[in-house]
Amino acid sequence: MEPSEQPIADIPSRQFTLPVLVFGGVEVRRLQREVEALEEFIRQSSIRKPGTQPTLPRMSRLCEGLAADNQLNLLQPDHRQAMLHFLQSVEQGAPRIHISFAADPSAAFTAKLVVWLRQNIHPFALLTVGLQPNMAAGCIVRTNNKQFDFSLRERFAHSEALLLQAFEAETAAPQPTIPTTPGATA
Repeated sequence: MEPSEQPIADIPSRQFTLPVLVFGGVEVRRLQREVEALEEFIRQSSIRKPGTQPTLPRMSRLCEGLAADNQLNLLQPDHRQAMLHFLQSVEQGAPRIHISFAADPSAAFTAKLVVWLRQNIHPFALLTVGLQPNMAAGCIVRTNNKQFDFSLRERFAHSEALLLQAFEAETAAPQPTIPTTPGATA
């Protein structure tokens, strides 16, 4: 039996994977709507008169990639239901991480970040990227219960005491005097 023809009983027992391009909650919800629309289209097609079947709707690259990565055939009702159930469980239970940057990160950087998060944090971690232009450099990472500020502004704020100590030490030190020679004119 081909992987795309597996019965529904076999599908939930295996591990699903989430492609790197599906990195946030927005993409997961979009995929859910797309699978639901396909399900509705097929349901409506089953009650039409024979011979008047319209062509299947075009699936997005994300949806096709998710189905291919998990060896699902979206024409099979069991596979559509398994994919929908998987997407719903990811949307409800996956850890969410929000990272704010000073500038919009490149797609390659975002992909590497998602790969790292899924290898080291959780295989279905969802990432939301935000912008904070008032931050000079670095990032701010937020989860459901923690916030980590890795910005340059925060680094300077923590180093302010050291900077003040350095200034005070500089002003407290005796200033070198310039020796003057008698009879020298400036």
